[in-house]
Amino acid sequence: MSACLLGKKVRYDGGSLSVHDQLVEKWVSEGRIVSVCPEVEAGMSIPRKSAEIFGGSGTSVLDGEADVFEKGGDVVTDDFIAGASIALELCKKFNIEIAVLAESSPSCGSSFIYDGSFSGNRTPGIGVTAALLRRHGIQVFSQNEIADANKAIHATSA
Repeated sequence: MSACLLGKKVRYDGGSLSVHDQLVEKWVSEGRIVSVCPEVEAGMSIPRKSAEIFGGSGTSVLDGEADVFEKGGDVVTDDFIAGASIALELCKKFNIEIAVLAESSPSCGSSFIYDGSFSGNRTPGIGVTAALLRRHGIQVFSQNEIADANKAIHATSA
């Protein structure tokens, strides 16, 4: 699960996106949660400049067809790919088949991301970590799909 959703202040602006949900609390009590912030795991600072994918989505980044840029123009594609790889390794290590990641993030977005213009425009697409996890058969949900993630957990453990 994205660390920011668990209340950890790891977002680019030093904040979190805490999710208060009984299912998440249950998962925590059952020891089902492995927390990760791909950007922080890759060595990026807190706070850090906001970043967006320009010219595609996380899939395009993995395929070398798009880049991740910080506001101001610095290319941070390698950091985002490194963070995604660390998240994938955690999934492999702990046999994780389902991830709940923060929507709209250039790492973790699973339905939409920002369009790379730094103007607040959302576009359909997925982040780099979400794309890499899906490529490896891991189901990715957003914080708005906790009930669906819970159904998937019980379907895979049945």
